[in-house]
Amino acid sequence: MRQRSDYPTFSNEELNRRHKEFYTLMEQEGVDAALIYGSGRYASDIYWLSDWPSSREAYLLMQTGKEPVILMQLFNHFPMARVMSWIQDLRWAGANTTNSVVDLFAERGLQSKKIGLVGSISYQVYDKLRETYPGATFVDLGGKLRMMRTIKSPAEIERIQTASKLTDQSIHALAGGLREGMREDEIPAIIEPVYLKAGGYAGIHFMSSMPMRAPDFCVPSQFHSNRKLQKGDALITEISGAYSGYSGQIHRTFSIGEGPTPEWQKMHDAAMEAFDVLSKVIKDGATTTEAEEAAEVIHRRGYSTYDDLVHGVNQYPPIFQTKTRKRHDSREITFRENMVIVIQPNLMTYDEKMGLQFGETLVVKKHGCESLNAYPRQWVTCKS
Repeated sequence: MRQRSDYPTFSNEELNRRHKEFYTLMEQEGVDAALIYGSGRYASDIYWLSDWPSSREAYLLMQTGKEPVILMQLFNHFPMARVMSWIQDLRWAGANTTNSVVDLFAERGLQSKKIGLVGSISYQVYDKLRETYPGATFVDLGGKLRMMRTIKSPAEIERIQTASKLTDQSIHALAGGLREGMREDEIPAIIEPVYLKAGGYAGIHFMSSMPMRAPDFCVPSQFHSNRKLQKGDALITEISGAYSGYSGQIHRTFSIGEGPTPEWQKMHDAAMEAFDVLSKVIKDGATTTEAEEAAEVIHRRGYSTYDDLVHGVNQYPPIFQTKTRKRHDSREITFRENMVIVIQPNLMTYDEKMGLQFGETLVVKKHGCESLNAYPRQWVTCKS
């Protein structure tokens, strides 16, 4: 008989801690209940509170003084959800999810209460709730929950460390498997078996190949072409292996049959320098403003950037760029111990024809950052 212990799970202590933190947030914001939406595999906030990875759409109702309730789709996914969910009151959302959410509000006496909303709740659900319960008020809790979740527990860091190990192993596989004549869109077949054999799965594998002496793209691309690798190519990458809801990330550049040309080596050295500067500047108590200013070393070396400079693991805050290339409108954030971030300087020439990315996943500590990746910090040259 299937049971929760057959799958990767968090402890009762860990899940109780999360619920306590969330109810504290609700109290601080003065809400009587919170409606949380998630869709797709590992719907983040529902998974975080229930230990069930989710599947299709689901709604979680958290209410002070009462047991939480999950309304989920699809009907044939219900047996698996029943096995995996730490939250016991789990229900199929019925033939009409909107009506089921509206009915749940009536069941719980929330017709005139203050409700916090989290996630991309559909227009149909929101409109029907407001129409049916005009006395209820709704406020957004999503941003505050995301900020609360930026500081990871030891159990979460352990899970991210597992994902980071898988990510390292995929880079080892690439280093040994890339060959002249291989199509760019064949490369994921080298990467993904590493994860699958360990019970993980692919997060992302963004890659762009090009001749080092005639570069034509400045970022790892989200879709792979049928271009064949050639001797003298560079392959720029952004790779994430994942394990049970948490992903690692690493950025390394590969070349086929020969090492980097002087132009590529210079850019790679500058990217590593920026990474090293940031990993020292970012520590408990430092701010995103300080990190943005420190990263200006990239522009002093004659390069610009394209992708975000830093983001939280699994695309959590903080997300920012260099001071020169700033395009976000977020307030300044102070780094705290046990935030897990990705430092990933994506240097490029100003004509946007040549670029590479260097980075990895790190834990913020009191005196700097500690990496969760073990793969060497180097350019990777593959045999022709």
